[in-house]
Amino acid sequence: MTTQPARKQRTYPDWLVIAVLACGGIVVSLEKTAVVPLLPEYPRVFGVSSDDVSWMVTVTLLAAAVATPIVSRLADMYGKRRMLLLAMAMMVVGAFTASIGGTFTWALVGRGLQGFSGAVIPVGISILRDALPQKKIAGAVSLMSASFGIGSALGLPLSGYIYDRLGWQATFWVVGIIAALLMVAVAVFVPESHVRTPGRFDYLGAVLLSAGMTALLLAITKGGVWGWTSYPVVGLFAGAAVFFALWFPAELRNGQPLVDLRTSARRPVLLTNIGAVLVGFSMYANMLVTTQQLQLPRETGFGFGLSVVVAGLTMIPSGLAMVAAAPVSARITNGFGAKTTMVSGCAVMAAGYLWRVLFVGSVTEIITGAVIISVGTAMAMAAMPTLIMSNVPLTDTAAANGVNTLLRSVGTSTCSAVVATVLASLTVSISGAAFPSLDAFRTVFVCAGIAALAATGVSCLIPRSRRREATHPDLHAAPGQVQPQRADAKREIMVHGRMLSAADGKPVQRGTVTALDGTGRPVDWDRADDAGSYNVVLPGDGEYVLVANHAHWRPVSEVLAFPGSAANHDIHFRQRLTLSGRIEHAGRPLAGALVILVRPGGQPSVAVRSDTAGNYELPLPGAGSYILSIVEPDGVNTHSRRVVLPAPETNIDVELGGRGPRTSLRI
Repeated sequence: MTTQPARKQRTYPDWLVIAVLACGGIVVSLEKTAVVPLLPEYPRVFGVSSDDVSWMVTVTLLAAAVATPIVSRLADMYGKRRMLLLAMAMMVVGAFTASIGGTFTWALVGRGLQGFSGAVIPVGISILRDALPQKKIAGAVSLMSASFGIGSALGLPLSGYIYDRLGWQATFWVVGIIAALLMVAVAVFVPESHVRTPGRFDYLGAVLLSAGMTALLLAITKGGVWGWTSYPVVGLFAGAAVFFALWFPAELRNGQPLVDLRTSARRPVLLTNIGAVLVGFSMYANMLVTTQQLQLPRETGFGFGLSVVVAGLTMIPSGLAMVAAAPVSARITNGFGAKTTMVSGCAVMAAGYLWRVLFVGSVTEIITGAVIISVGTAMAMAAMPTLIMSNVPLTDTAAANGVNTLLRSVGTSTCSAVVATVLASLTVSISGAAFPSLDAFRTVFVCAGIAALAATGVSCLIPRSRRREATHPDLHAAPGQVQPQRADAKREIMVHGRMLSAADGKPVQRGTVTALDGTGRPVDWDRADDAGSYNVVLPGDGEYVLVANHAHWRPVSEVLAFPGSAANHDIHFRQRLTLSGRIEHAGRPLAGALVILVRPGGQPSVAVRSDTAGNYELPLPGAGSYILSIVEPDGVNTHSRRVVLPAPETNIDVELGGRGPRTSLRI
């Protein structure tokens, strides 16, 4: 095992890193919401139709769907701060492209470039995990997650004010200037993460996922305009199905996939991502509908006739509530775990929508309901990154958070389509003009409340991670083992290596390695790529147990002491797992019998002949149902039966005679 010199520690205080990254999240949400209040004005400004103007939102959504998983994966591979700066640079370029271009086409180009900013929040959260001591991560992640709501609440009134004073171009370049200044702050104050996943980028997976998500989200966002049964929408849904049908097997075959589907299928990650879709749907209804409800004319009987700016100002309490909820979320997560935080947050959202259904008589009641929902949203969004980072390899946190963010956007897009359909379907006529009815708003709240209740149920099913959560300080290490970290220290050790065959030195592909601390608790794990390479992150100096596992090899475990620096350590597998047994005929060993094991469906078979004692040995295939065939030495008589191989070290003895092989399965 070789070591590298310890890296130089950063010198800037933690609060400054947290503040800079949280401001990044606020700017991203400002950019996303800045155009929303002006959508009714853009047809006059650009001389285009309302349907054309909707592309100002759609193109950003599609660009984010493409860029977020790609930029997040590149962040894990080549540096999180580097990719964060790239995403923010694209946001700045997009802002000035839209404002300087001066035409609708250039505005669309600029909005598309701004879609790259979708990766800022998941990458920023991963930087917080790598840069901060364990004790401070929960509060920082909560604040970073809440920044989305803060920016959204500020963006609605701010964009209207800027438009009235400086014109529509200013709504772009003001955000661009803020983002440019923030880029300087990131470059100066935010440390680069040294937790990396080296390897090759999955270009095929990126293309297929981008095509599938683009087709899916375009169908969802345009279904209400083009018609859900129209040829373009049906074709887009069909195209999405085809792309995903190609993407899934391609990712499973790739040793270094864009999205590790095997990890994503783990119950904690899968349920958290399902919850992300539901939370995205539920939270977006509150943001979409509240200002519309307040702007309706008083003649409807339930509207309040507020202006765009004033209606936007009513969302500021919701943004402030999300900030106030951040430390509460951190306390719950540190004390009871992120699962409890997410369950509580989703339940609060459901309660908030019940309030919205029942109390609609005054502006105060509407703001109160919006604040309750925002508090629940902040708690749920704060918990999801922690749940994800507690159950994926620590070298893949940005990519995993990127997927979670992407799925949340699927929920928000679906909510937008549902809200548009409901508000257009349930209307009242006032002086010849059609407005959404009160029942339309209540229907939206009921749908969002059901989504929140479903998210609560899904969250209850999330198992608690045996690995220390990303927010929990390691306080249970045995004496003389892992050294507890100080509250102001971050002393993680990056361990690289390869899984190899001890006999010939060839790489052992797709195995897993788990690192456990002195008490036997997992601290990290990883799945080896096609070259057998793995990377695990240890929380500090001390002795650890590395346990390596592969379907075709006997597991290996080692106790290793690591100093406070990066280390290289190869793991050697010494014994293959085999399927073995004995062939007998009339109680006597049968030599020279051909033993064939084949899996139905045309997959490759394995075969061997029994030795003079009737014994045979085959490489152990994966678990599943197989056909075991015996061909006697005369080459004429055969015997077959179906066998199920459930585990390593399987022994099958076969007695020939009577009506077929009599098989005993001994494990």
